[in-house]
Amino acid sequence: MSNFAPTGKISDNPKNLASLFRIPAPPARRKRYFGKGLPYMDLDDLRGYLVVVEGSDGVGRSTQISLLKSWLQVKGFGVLETGWTRSQLVGPTIDLAKAGHAMNNLTFNLLYATDLADRLEHEIIPGLRSGFVVLGDRYYYTALARAAVRRSEIDWVRSLYGFAIEPDLVVYLKVDMNTLFHRVIKSSGLNYWEAGMDQNPGCDPYESFCRYQSKLIRQFNRLSREFGFRAVDARRPVEKVQVSLRRQVAALLDIKMTREDREVRLLV
Repeated sequence: MSNFAPTGKISDNPKNLASLFRIPAPPARRKRYFGKGLPYMDLDDLRGYLVVVEGSDGVGRSTQISLLKSWLQVKGFGVLETGWTRSQLVGPTIDLAKAGHAMNNLTFNLLYATDLADRLEHEIIPGLRSGFVVLGDRYYYTALARAAVRRSEIDWVRSLYGFAIEPDLVVYLKVDMNTLFHRVIKSSGLNYWEAGMDQNPGCDPYESFCRYQSKLIRQFNRLSREFGFRAVDARRPVEKVQVSLRRQVAALLDIKMTREDREVRLLV
């Protein structure tokens, strides 16, 4: 079994790098765009799998993806992790705009769409072409949920993200408002954008957070029904959530779960 672990970036020769890893069986169906797609990007030779983890702010996506990535690497798979606002092209611009608390809805949607488009072209598609399992920390669905809460024109937003590829699996970390609030308070505290302060000017941060995140949770629940997410109860301990996540991915990649796979060790 291979113990090679990628750094998270595709090398100059991804085919050679992919040969170091266990390549999963080809997906049952070819990749598809949500809309018109990128006319210059062919999807016929994408051998990898796109696995997306969705959920509200502070629900624990990053922790679960980190654990999942390590597990898949131990199982011999090449793994690429990508996440919201991590584009080298536009990520710093988004951070700057958020710091100034000055984004209107149009700017908000366009910047995040550019971020995903850049990562799709330079990270996600090359990774899938090389046979990697690409783990996405948030995806197109986060854009839809936020756009709906901010009362953007949903049909326009869906058309805007028509370049995105449909994932092979979407796992939804589902949580209630009370659990979410206490987790956020114990970890990083209330963030201006996570609290939806741009939507509730002059409102108490706690009240704004509850209003905004409650609306987001309702939107994610609706999207889960529309797109068939695999919901996982994220109110449970980290270890139990991770085992549920592994089961979903194991079924996708035809991995036989062992007793060791069901034992999750957290780094203290």
